[in-house]
Amino acid sequence: MESSVEQNNERDNELKRGLKTRHLSMIAIGGAIGTGIFLALGATINQAGPGGALVAYGCIGIMVYFLMTGLGEMATYMPVSGSFGVYATKFVDPALGFALGWNYWYNWAITVAAEMVAGALIMKYWLPGVPAIVWSVCFLAVIVLLNLLSARAYGESEFWFAGIKVVTVIVFILVGVATIIGIFNGNPVGFKNFTVGEAPFVGGFKSIFLVFLIAGFSFQGTELVDIAAGESENPEKTIPKAINSIFWRILIFYIGTIFVVGAIIPYMNAGVDTSPFTLVFKKAGIAGAASLMNAVILTSVLSAGNSGMYASTRMLYSMAKDKKAPAWLAKVNSRGVPVNSLILTTIVASACFLTGLYAESTVYVWLVAASGLAGFVAWLGIAICHYRFRKAYVAQNRDFGRLKYRAKLFPLGPIIALVLCIIVILGQGVTYFEANNIDWSGVTSSYIGLPLFLGLWIWYKKKYSTKVIKLEEVDFDSIEEEVKL
Repeated sequence: MESSVEQNNERDNELKRGLKTRHLSMIAIGGAIGTGIFLALGATINQAGPGGALVAYGCIGIMVYFLMTGLGEMATYMPVSGSFGVYATKFVDPALGFALGWNYWYNWAITVAAEMVAGALIMKYWLPGVPAIVWSVCFLAVIVLLNLLSARAYGESEFWFAGIKVVTVIVFILVGVATIIGIFNGNPVGFKNFTVGEAPFVGGFKSIFLVFLIAGFSFQGTELVDIAAGESENPEKTIPKAINSIFWRILIFYIGTIFVVGAIIPYMNAGVDTSPFTLVFKKAGIAGAASLMNAVILTSVLSAGNSGMYASTRMLYSMAKDKKAPAWLAKVNSRGVPVNSLILTTIVASACFLTGLYAESTVYVWLVAASGLAGFVAWLGIAICHYRFRKAYVAQNRDFGRLKYRAKLFPLGPIIALVLCIIVILGQGVTYFEANNIDWSGVTSSYIGLPLFLGLWIWYKKKYSTKVIKLEEVDFDSIEEEVKL
């Protein structure tokens, strides 16, 4: 009888599976299509030329492909909320799982704050007289409400947020192609801008490398599909479908956008002051282009904040379930929402965005800088987890028929992803190192996320004396039993 009561209590504290394939696909696409494509793309083309930008984004695309397929293999085998934090605990070392989990939670909690500040700044375009704090509070309230309703409410809202961005990019590419071949005014732009000045490759290998580092930020968020695996209706089918479709869509969107911008706008005129989308729409004669793009960018900001709140809440819940965070954070309401984790994340995000609004520099800048590397550290963890997962599976002669989804090109895939992630992480502060003139402030802000992560990892390892799990000792039987339950 006591056991039955415990099982019922355990079920009451579980998330509910309410996310469909279309939700998962748009969650991942929405995570990758944001200000990186709407604003930063102009700066990357300006720095490396259209050819350099294509090479850099193509390389990052390869890395993301291997990360996503590796995630897909693990997520269909073990569809849990918190994903790679749990995978690290099961397949590598509990200390790594602890550090990855808190690192990822912190990253998205700070991101929510940053997006609220950004949203308030965008609103000044239309209503400059309204204090920024008003918009930040309103936007945060909307995001908290959407996440408080249910996982499906979050999925549905993200489906429409992301849908607006997807439609904008598709329309942009179509309008751009029409402008290139001269459909609008009978005066084709052609491809002369690909060879103007130093184009297509500006600044040589160094510029491509610098854009490569920036491009990684644009694709961050694709891993959200795995965070949501624990709440998808049929993870064995929905996750492979989402992963198989989203990577190619995202890559086509980025490559297509770079191609259009590079053809229509000379690289020396592209930058961050004005969205390249606005410039292209204006050239095509579309009225109100600036206002339209500001509205889309606002949607993008809200989408990022919405996803950030969801991801950080689920990671905190997962860690609480795994005894790596206080147990009260695992409490869920009747709709399956980890309400205490949501409250704590909201409090942290609120404190951070208030800092951003009123302290303008120091504290907020350092917080955002510290979260900058967190996404890449998470990707690094994913690559390590997948490599260890498959190695352990082979070492124990497990049945590959049990894997509902198989990642391609193992072990080459995770090794390529691992190497590229390390290059991106170590290269973040490269611009601050110059002969006889090192900008130590810039170096510190670029790498501060690393000692924070390592500190979490070392603290847990020393406190609980954890060790790297031997491949032969990875407990697949208990994992399969948990998934059945």
